[in-house]
Amino acid sequence: MSNPAGWDHPRASLYTDHYELTMLQASLHSGAAHRRSVFEAFARRLPDGRRYGIVAGTGRLLEGLADFRFGAEELDFLGRTGVVNQDTLDYLANYGFTGDIWGYPEGEAYFPNSPILIVESTFAEACMLETYLLSVLNHDSAIASAASRMITAAGNRPCIEMGSRRTHEESAVAAARAAVIAGFHSTSNLEAGIRYGIKTVGTAAHSFTLLHDTEREAFEAQIASLGVGTSLLVDTYDVEAAVRAAVELAGPKLGGVRLDSGDLVAQASWVRQLLDELGNEQTRIMVTSDLDEFAIAALQSAPVDSYGVGTSLVTGSGAPTASMVYKLVSRTDDAGNFVSVAKAAKNKTSMGGRKYALRKLNERGIATQEIVGIGHRPEDDGNDRPLLQQFVKNGELLPGWTGHEGVIRARQRHADTMAELPSVVNRLQRGEAAIPTVYEEN
Repeated sequence: MSNPAGWDHPRASLYTDHYELTMLQASLHSGAAHRRSVFEAFARRLPDGRRYGIVAGTGRLLEGLADFRFGAEELDFLGRTGVVNQDTLDYLANYGFTGDIWGYPEGEAYFPNSPILIVESTFAEACMLETYLLSVLNHDSAIASAASRMITAAGNRPCIEMGSRRTHEESAVAAARAAVIAGFHSTSNLEAGIRYGIKTVGTAAHSFTLLHDTEREAFEAQIASLGVGTSLLVDTYDVEAAVRAAVELAGPKLGGVRLDSGDLVAQASWVRQLLDELGNEQTRIMVTSDLDEFAIAALQSAPVDSYGVGTSLVTGSGAPTASMVYKLVSRTDDAGNFVSVAKAAKNKTSMGGRKYALRKLNERGIATQEIVGIGHRPEDDGNDRPLLQQFVKNGELLPGWTGHEGVIRARQRHADTMAELPSVVNRLQRGEAAIPTVYEEN
Protein backbone atom coordinates (compact mmCIF):
# COMPACT_ATOMS: atom_id res chain seq x y z
CA MET A 1 0.00 0.00 0.00
CA SER A 2 1.48 3.35 -1.04
CA ASN A 3 1.05 6.61 0.84
CA PRO A 4 -2.22 8.05 -0.53
CA ALA A 5 -1.70 11.59 0.74
CA GLY A 6 1.65 12.15 -0.93
CA TRP A 7 3.36 13.82 2.04
CA ASP A 8 6.26 12.71 4.20
CA HIS A 9 5.71 11.75 7.82
CA PRO A 10 7.38 9.42 10.35
CA ARG A 11 6.66 5.73 10.14
CA ALA A 12 3.55 4.82 12.11
CA SER A 13 4.85 1.41 13.20
CA LEU A 14 6.50 2.57 16.42
CA TYR A 15 3.63 4.83 17.41
CA THR A 16 2.68 1.92 19.59
CA ASP A 17 3.06 0.37 23.02
CA HIS A 18 5.70 -2.13 24.04
CA TYR A 19 3.14 -4.75 25.05
CA GLU A 20 1.75 -5.10 21.54
CA LEU A 21 5.10 -6.46 20.41
CA THR A 22 5.44 -8.80 23.39
CA MET A 23 1.91 -10.09 22.70
CA LEU A 24 2.97 -10.66 19.12
CA GLN A 25 6.06 -12.58 20.23
CA ALA A 26 4.10 -14.77 22.63
CA SER A 27 1.34 -15.47 20.10
CA LEU A 28 3.92 -16.40 17.47
CA HIS A 29 5.36 -18.83 20.02
CA SER A 30 1.95 -20.38 20.78
CA GLY A 31 0.93 -20.50 17.15
CA ALA A 32 -2.18 -18.37 17.74
CA ALA A 33 -0.78 -15.30 16.00
CA HIS A 34 -2.20 -16.39 12.66
CA ARG A 35 -5.75 -17.04 13.84
CA ARG A 36 -8.25 -14.98 11.92
CA SER A 37 -9.53 -12.26 14.23
CA VAL A 38 -12.01 -9.42 14.39
CA PHE A 39 -11.16 -6.33 16.46
CA GLU A 40 -13.57 -3.50 17.12
CA ALA A 41 -13.04 0.12 18.19
CA PHE A 42 -15.89 1.66 20.16
CA ALA A 43 -16.67 4.00 23.05
CA ARG A 44 -18.52 2.52 26.01
CA ARG A 45 -19.92 5.95 26.86
CA LEU A 46 -19.99 9.51 25.65
CA PRO A 47 -18.21 12.27 27.61
CA ASP A 48 -20.26 13.31 30.61
CA GLY A 49 -23.33 15.24 29.51
CA ARG A 50 -22.75 14.90 25.77
CA ARG A 51 -25.55 13.65 23.55
CA TYR A 52 -23.53 12.44 20.56
CA GLY A 53 -20.00 12.13 19.21
CA ILE A 54 -18.53 12.68 15.75
CA VAL A 55 -16.10 10.25 14.12
CA ALA A 56 -12.86 11.75 12.82
CA GLY A 57 -9.34 10.54 12.17
CA THR A 58 -10.07 7.55 9.93
CA GLY A 59 -8.51 9.16 6.89
CA ARG A 60 -5.37 10.00 8.84
CA LEU A 61 -4.95 6.50 10.21
CA LEU A 62 -5.46 5.04 6.73
CA GLU A 63 -2.69 7.33 5.47
CA GLY A 64 -0.46 6.09 8.28
CA LEU A 65 -1.36 2.47 7.62
CA ALA A 66 0.22 2.82 4.20
CA ASP A 67 3.60 3.33 5.92
CA PHE A 68 3.07 0.91 8.80
CA ARG A 69 6.30 -0.98 8.17
CA PHE A 70 9.37 -1.98 10.12
CA GLY A 71 12.55 -0.87 8.38
CA ALA A 72 16.18 -1.41 9.32
CA GLU A 73 16.21 1.39 11.91
CA GLU A 74 13.10 0.14 13.71
CA LEU A 75 14.23 -3.48 13.65
CA ASP A 76 17.68 -2.54 14.94
CA PHE A 77 16.12 -0.62 17.83
CA LEU A 78 13.79 -3.48 18.76
CA GLY A 79 16.59 -6.05 18.61
CA ARG A 80 19.26 -3.95 20.32
CA THR A 81 17.01 -3.06 23.24
CA GLY A 82 15.68 -6.60 23.63
CA VAL A 83 12.05 -5.73 23.06
CA VAL A 84 11.48 -8.88 20.99
CA ASN A 85 13.42 -11.96 19.91
CA GLN A 86 14.83 -12.84 16.50
CA ASP A 87 11.81 -14.83 15.36
CA THR A 88 9.60 -11.81 16.00
CA LEU A 89 12.05 -9.50 14.22
CA ASP A 90 11.91 -11.80 11.21
CA TYR A 91 8.12 -11.55 11.21
CA LEU A 92 8.18 -7.77 11.56
CA ALA A 93 10.65 -7.40 8.71
CA ASN A 94 7.92 -8.62 6.36
CA TYR A 95 4.97 -7.01 8.15
CA GLY A 96 2.23 -5.48 6.05
CA PHE A 97 -1.48 -5.31 6.73
CA THR A 98 -3.37 -7.66 4.40
CA GLY A 99 -6.83 -7.67 5.97
CA ASP A 100 -10.06 -5.68 5.74
CA ILE A 101 -11.14 -2.55 7.60
CA TRP A 102 -14.71 -1.34 7.92
CA GLY A 103 -16.12 1.53 9.91
CA TYR A 104 -18.30 4.59 10.32
CA PRO A 105 -17.21 7.19 7.77
CA GLU A 106 -15.65 10.36 9.12
CA GLY A 107 -18.21 13.01 9.97
CA GLU A 108 -20.72 10.39 11.08
CA ALA A 109 -22.33 10.62 14.52
CA TYR A 110 -21.68 7.82 16.97
CA PHE A 111 -23.18 6.75 20.29
CA PRO A 112 -22.24 4.43 23.16
CA ASN A 113 -21.06 1.06 21.82
CA SER A 114 -21.31 2.05 18.15
CA PRO A 115 -18.87 -0.23 16.23
CA ILE A 116 -16.86 2.73 14.93
CA LEU A 117 -14.06 0.69 13.32
CA ILE A 118 -13.82 -3.04 12.58
CA VAL A 119 -10.49 -4.66 11.69
CA GLU A 120 -10.52 -8.17 10.19
CA SER A 121 -7.21 -9.98 9.72
CA THR A 122 -4.86 -12.24 11.61
CA PHE A 123 -4.34 -11.55 15.31
CA ALA A 124 -0.73 -10.60 14.58
CA GLU A 125 -1.66 -7.99 11.99
CA ALA A 126 -4.59 -6.47 13.88
CA CYS A 127 -2.94 -6.46 17.31
CA MET A 128 -0.12 -4.27 16.04
CA LEU A 129 -2.53 -1.47 15.09
CA GLU A 130 -4.16 -0.95 18.50
CA THR A 131 -2.28 2.02 19.94
CA TYR A 132 -1.81 3.84 16.65
CA LEU A 133 -5.45 3.42 15.71
CA LEU A 134 -6.75 4.55 19.10
CA SER A 135 -4.41 7.51 19.40
CA VAL A 136 -5.69 8.88 16.09
CA LEU A 137 -9.39 8.14 16.59
CA ASN A 138 -9.50 9.29 20.21
CA HIS A 139 -7.84 12.62 19.51
CA ASP A 140 -9.54 13.51 16.25
CA SER A 141 -13.01 12.36 17.30
CA ALA A 142 -12.73 14.41 20.52
CA ILE A 143 -11.89 17.51 18.48
CA ALA A 144 -14.60 16.89 15.88
CA SER A 145 -17.20 16.28 18.59
CA ALA A 146 -16.34 19.58 20.29
CA ALA A 147 -16.24 21.38 16.95
CA SER A 148 -19.67 20.05 16.03
CA ARG A 149 -21.16 21.47 19.23
CA MET A 150 -19.53 24.83 18.49
CA ILE A 151 -20.90 24.85 14.95
CA THR A 152 -24.36 24.10 16.31
CA ALA A 153 -24.07 26.99 18.78
CA ALA A 154 -22.78 29.34 16.06
CA GLY A 155 -25.73 28.74 13.75
CA ASN A 156 -25.00 30.29 10.35
CA ARG A 157 -21.99 32.26 11.56
CA PRO A 158 -18.65 30.79 10.43
CA CYS A 159 -16.07 29.47 12.89
CA ILE A 160 -12.32 29.58 12.29
CA GLU A 161 -9.92 27.09 13.89
CA MET A 162 -6.92 28.88 15.40
CA GLY A 163 -5.58 26.69 18.20
CA SER A 164 -2.24 25.56 16.80
CA ARG A 165 -0.18 27.28 19.48
CA ARG A 166 -2.11 25.47 22.22
CA THR A 167 -1.17 21.92 21.29
CA HIS A 168 1.53 19.66 19.82
CA GLU A 169 2.54 20.60 16.27
CA GLU A 170 1.17 17.40 14.68
CA SER A 171 -1.90 17.51 16.90
CA ALA A 172 -2.50 21.02 15.56
CA VAL A 173 -2.71 19.72 12.00
CA ALA A 174 -5.02 16.90 13.05
CA ALA A 175 -7.20 19.29 15.04
CA ALA A 176 -7.57 21.65 12.09
CA ARG A 177 -8.59 18.75 9.88
CA ALA A 178 -11.11 17.43 12.41
CA ALA A 179 -12.60 20.88 12.96
CA VAL A 180 -13.16 21.45 9.25
CA ILE A 181 -14.80 18.02 8.96
CA ALA A 182 -17.25 19.12 11.67
CA GLY A 183 -18.12 22.32 9.83
CA PHE A 184 -15.45 24.91 10.64
CA HIS A 185 -14.97 27.38 7.81
CA SER A 186 -11.16 27.48 7.80
CA THR A 187 -7.96 27.22 9.85
CA SER A 188 -4.94 29.33 10.68
CA ASN A 189 -2.68 26.25 10.30
CA LEU A 190 -0.70 26.30 7.04
CA GLU A 191 0.43 22.67 7.26
CA ALA A 192 -3.20 21.59 7.36
CA GLY A 193 -3.74 23.78 4.33
CA ILE A 194 -1.06 22.18 2.19
CA ARG A 195 -1.63 18.64 3.43
CA TYR A 196 -5.42 18.51 3.15
CA GLY A 197 -6.37 21.41 0.90
CA ILE A 198 -8.07 23.27 3.74
CA LYS A 199 -8.69 27.02 3.44
CA THR A 200 -6.30 29.05 5.62
CA VAL A 201 -6.85 32.57 6.94
CA GLY A 202 -5.12 35.12 9.17
CA THR A 203 -4.08 38.76 9.40
CA ALA A 204 -2.16 40.14 12.39
CA ALA A 205 -1.61 39.81 16.14
CA HIS A 206 -1.14 42.42 18.84
CA SER A 207 2.62 42.23 18.37
CA PHE A 208 2.23 43.73 14.90
CA THR A 209 0.53 46.79 16.37
CA LEU A 210 3.08 47.03 19.19
CA LEU A 211 5.93 46.85 16.67
CA HIS A 212 4.91 50.22 15.23
CA ASP A 213 5.21 53.59 16.94
CA THR A 214 1.47 54.13 16.71
CA GLU A 215 -1.59 51.98 16.10
CA ARG A 216 -2.41 54.15 13.10
CA GLU A 217 0.95 53.33 11.48
CA ALA A 218 0.31 49.63 12.01
CA PHE A 219 -3.12 49.87 10.39
CA GLU A 220 -1.70 51.88 7.47
CA ALA A 221 0.94 49.23 6.83
CA GLN A 222 -1.53 46.36 7.01
CA ILE A 223 -4.04 48.03 4.70
CA ALA A 224 -1.34 49.05 2.22
CA SER A 225 0.00 45.50 2.13
CA LEU A 226 -3.16 43.38 2.39
CA GLY A 227 -5.82 45.73 1.03
CA VAL A 228 -8.88 47.36 2.54
CA GLY A 229 -10.63 43.98 2.76
CA THR A 230 -8.32 42.96 5.61
CA SER A 231 -9.43 42.58 9.23
CA LEU A 232 -7.86 44.87 11.81
CA LEU A 233 -7.30 43.92 15.45
CA VAL A 234 -8.78 46.85 17.37
CA ASP A 235 -8.32 46.10 21.06
CA THR A 236 -4.59 46.67 21.61
CA TYR A 237 -5.20 50.07 23.22
CA ASP A 238 -8.51 51.90 23.01
CA VAL A 239 -11.18 50.11 20.97
CA GLU A 240 -13.21 53.17 19.98
CA ALA A 241 -10.15 55.09 18.85
CA ALA A 242 -8.94 52.05 16.90
CA VAL A 243 -12.27 51.56 15.11
CA ARG A 244 -12.41 55.23 14.15
CA ALA A 245 -8.85 55.10 12.82
CA ALA A 246 -9.55 51.88 10.91
CA VAL A 247 -12.59 53.39 9.18
CA GLU A 248 -10.78 56.63 8.42
CA LEU A 249 -7.91 54.72 6.77
CA ALA A 250 -9.81 51.96 4.95
CA GLY A 251 -13.16 53.56 4.32
CA PRO A 252 -16.49 51.74 3.97
CA LYS A 253 -14.87 48.73 2.29
CA LEU A 254 -12.94 47.74 5.43
CA GLY A 255 -13.30 43.97 5.60
CA GLY A 256 -13.51 43.45 9.32
CA VAL A 257 -12.43 44.22 12.85
CA ARG A 258 -11.43 41.67 15.46
CA LEU A 259 -12.19 41.82 19.19
CA ASP A 260 -10.05 39.66 21.45
CA SER A 261 -10.79 40.82 25.00
CA GLY A 262 -13.32 42.34 27.36
CA ASP A 263 -17.07 41.79 27.54
CA LEU A 264 -17.53 40.52 24.01
CA VAL A 265 -21.33 40.74 23.99
CA ALA A 266 -21.44 44.38 25.07
CA GLN A 267 -18.36 45.35 23.10
CA ALA A 268 -19.58 43.79 19.86
CA SER A 269 -22.88 45.63 20.18
CA TRP A 270 -21.43 49.11 20.51
CA VAL A 271 -18.70 48.44 17.93
CA ARG A 272 -21.45 47.44 15.50
CA GLN A 273 -23.31 50.65 16.31
CA LEU A 274 -20.17 52.72 15.86
CA LEU A 275 -19.31 51.08 12.54
CA ASP A 276 -22.83 51.68 11.25
CA GLU A 277 -22.73 55.33 12.35
CA LEU A 278 -19.45 55.76 10.47
CA GLY A 279 -20.94 54.29 7.28
CA ASN A 280 -19.35 50.84 7.52
CA GLU A 281 -22.47 48.70 7.60
CA GLN A 282 -20.71 45.92 5.67
CA THR A 283 -17.61 45.72 7.88
CA ARG A 284 -17.70 42.40 9.73
CA ILE A 285 -17.00 41.80 13.42
CA MET A 286 -14.96 38.75 14.42
CA VAL A 287 -14.54 37.75 18.06
CA THR A 288 -11.87 35.55 19.64
CA SER A 289 -10.65 35.15 23.26
CA ASP A 290 -10.95 31.63 24.75
CA LEU A 291 -14.28 30.80 23.13
CA ASP A 292 -16.05 27.48 23.61
CA GLU A 293 -19.54 26.30 22.63
CA PHE A 294 -21.08 27.93 25.70
CA ALA A 295 -19.45 31.30 25.05
CA ILE A 296 -20.49 31.10 21.40
CA ALA A 297 -24.07 30.35 22.45
CA ALA A 298 -23.98 33.36 24.77
CA LEU A 299 -23.00 35.52 21.80
CA GLN A 300 -26.01 34.52 19.69
CA SER A 301 -27.77 37.81 20.40
CA ALA A 302 -24.66 39.90 19.71
CA PRO A 303 -23.97 41.35 16.24
CA VAL A 304 -21.03 39.02 15.61
CA ASP A 305 -20.19 37.77 12.12
CA SER A 306 -17.61 35.05 12.89
CA TYR A 307 -15.79 33.30 15.70
CA GLY A 308 -12.14 32.36 16.09
CA VAL A 309 -11.73 29.34 18.37
CA GLY A 310 -8.47 28.03 19.80
CA THR A 311 -7.72 26.40 23.14
CA SER A 312 -11.12 24.89 23.89
CA LEU A 313 -11.35 23.38 20.44
CA VAL A 314 -7.95 21.68 20.27
CA THR A 315 -8.41 20.26 23.78
CA GLY A 316 -11.88 18.85 23.09
CA SER A 317 -13.68 21.52 25.15
CA GLY A 318 -13.42 19.56 28.38
CA ALA A 319 -13.30 16.11 26.76
CA PRO A 320 -9.79 15.71 25.31
CA THR A 321 -10.34 12.06 24.41
CA ALA A 322 -13.25 10.10 23.00
CA SER A 323 -12.35 7.21 25.37
CA MET A 324 -12.51 4.65 22.60
CA VAL A 325 -11.18 1.14 23.17
CA TYR A 326 -10.04 -1.59 20.76
CA LYS A 327 -11.18 -5.09 21.65
CA LEU A 328 -10.95 -8.55 20.17
CA VAL A 329 -14.59 -9.61 19.63
CA SER A 330 -14.23 -12.73 17.48
CA ARG A 331 -11.52 -15.19 16.41
CA THR A 332 -11.19 -18.64 14.89
CA ASP A 333 -10.76 -21.75 16.99
CA ASP A 334 -8.51 -24.71 16.20
CA ALA A 335 -11.09 -25.99 13.72
CA GLY A 336 -11.12 -22.67 11.87
CA ASN A 337 -14.60 -21.66 13.07
CA PHE A 338 -15.25 -18.12 14.34
CA VAL A 339 -16.19 -17.85 18.01
CA SER A 340 -17.29 -14.73 19.87
CA VAL A 341 -15.05 -13.48 22.68
CA ALA A 342 -15.46 -10.60 25.12
CA LYS A 343 -14.05 -9.17 28.33
CA ALA A 344 -16.38 -9.81 31.26
CA ALA A 345 -15.15 -7.39 33.95
CA LYS A 346 -18.07 -5.80 35.80
CA ASN A 347 -17.22 -2.19 34.97
CA LYS A 348 -15.74 -2.80 31.53
CA THR A 349 -18.06 -5.21 29.79
CA SER A 350 -18.16 -5.52 26.02
CA MET A 351 -20.23 -7.50 23.59
CA GLY A 352 -18.50 -10.18 21.55
CA GLY A 353 -19.15 -11.00 17.90
CA ARG A 354 -18.72 -9.26 14.57
CA LYS A 355 -21.04 -6.25 14.41
CA TYR A 356 -23.20 -4.65 11.71
CA ALA A 357 -24.78 -1.25 12.30
CA LEU A 358 -27.93 0.43 11.04
CA ARG A 359 -29.44 3.81 11.89
CA LYS A 360 -33.19 3.45 12.33
CA LEU A 361 -35.13 6.37 10.83
CA ASN A 362 -38.77 7.31 11.25
CA GLU A 363 -41.17 8.35 8.50
CA ARG A 364 -39.71 11.89 8.58
CA GLY A 365 -36.15 10.65 8.14
CA ILE A 366 -35.18 11.40 11.75
CA ALA A 367 -32.97 8.92 13.60
CA THR A 368 -34.63 7.00 16.43
CA GLN A 369 -32.19 4.16 17.24
CA GLU A 370 -28.74 2.79 16.54
CA ILE A 371 -29.29 -0.90 15.77
CA VAL A 372 -26.21 -3.10 16.14
CA GLY A 373 -26.59 -6.61 14.78
CA ILE A 374 -24.29 -9.26 16.24
CA GLY A 375 -23.27 -11.72 13.56
CA HIS A 376 -25.94 -10.51 11.16
CA ARG A 377 -27.07 -7.39 9.33
CA PRO A 378 -30.10 -5.69 10.91
CA GLU A 379 -33.18 -5.57 8.71
CA ASP A 380 -33.81 -2.32 6.84
CA ASP A 381 -37.50 -1.46 6.75
CA GLY A 382 -37.04 0.71 3.68
CA ASN A 383 -35.76 4.07 4.84
CA ASP A 384 -33.05 3.10 7.35
CA ARG A 385 -29.35 3.69 6.75
CA PRO A 386 -26.49 1.16 7.00
CA LEU A 387 -23.53 2.79 8.77
CA LEU A 388 -20.47 0.67 8.05
CA GLN A 389 -18.34 1.42 4.98
CA GLN A 390 -15.33 -0.54 3.79
CA PHE A 391 -12.02 1.35 3.80
CA VAL A 392 -9.47 -1.43 3.17
CA LYS A 393 -9.93 -4.67 1.24
CA ASN A 394 -7.27 -7.39 1.30
CA GLY A 395 -4.73 -4.84 2.47
CA GLU A 396 -5.52 -2.33 -0.30
CA LEU A 397 -6.88 1.10 0.53
CA LEU A 398 -10.15 1.83 -1.26
CA PRO A 399 -10.33 5.29 -2.90
CA GLY A 400 -12.05 8.38 -1.58
CA TRP A 401 -11.26 8.28 2.13
CA THR A 402 -7.96 10.17 2.41
CA GLY A 403 -6.38 13.51 1.49
CA HIS A 404 -8.48 16.51 0.43
CA GLU A 405 -11.17 14.29 -1.08
CA GLY A 406 -11.61 12.53 2.24
CA VAL A 407 -12.04 15.83 4.10
CA ILE A 408 -14.66 17.10 1.65
CA ARG A 409 -16.54 13.81 1.82
CA ALA A 410 -16.44 13.78 5.62
CA ARG A 411 -17.60 17.39 5.88
CA GLN A 412 -20.69 16.54 3.81
CA ARG A 413 -21.30 13.42 5.88
CA HIS A 414 -21.30 15.55 9.05
CA ALA A 415 -23.81 18.00 7.60
CA ASP A 416 -26.06 15.15 6.50
CA THR A 417 -25.90 13.23 9.75
CA MET A 418 -26.63 16.31 11.87
CA ALA A 419 -29.72 17.02 9.77
CA GLU A 420 -30.86 13.46 10.44
CA LEU A 421 -30.48 13.49 14.23
CA PRO A 422 -33.30 14.55 16.59
CA SER A 423 -33.34 18.21 17.63
CA VAL A 424 -32.10 17.35 21.12
CA VAL A 425 -28.54 17.40 19.73
CA ASN A 426 -28.84 21.17 19.41
CA ARG A 427 -29.05 21.55 23.18
CA LEU A 428 -25.90 22.21 25.18
CA GLN A 429 -27.50 21.12 28.43
CA ARG A 430 -26.39 17.86 30.00
CA GLY A 431 -28.38 14.83 28.95
CA GLU A 432 -28.42 11.25 27.73
CA ALA A 433 -27.38 10.10 24.26
CA ALA A 434 -29.71 11.49 21.58
CA ILE A 435 -30.70 7.99 20.46
CA PRO A 436 -30.27 4.60 22.17
CA THR A 437 -28.00 1.82 20.95
CA VAL A 438 -29.91 -1.47 20.65
CA TYR A 439 -28.29 -4.87 20.12
CA GLU A 440 -29.85 -7.52 17.91
CA GLU A 441 -28.55 -11.07 18.32
CA ASN A 442 -29.16 -14.06 16.09
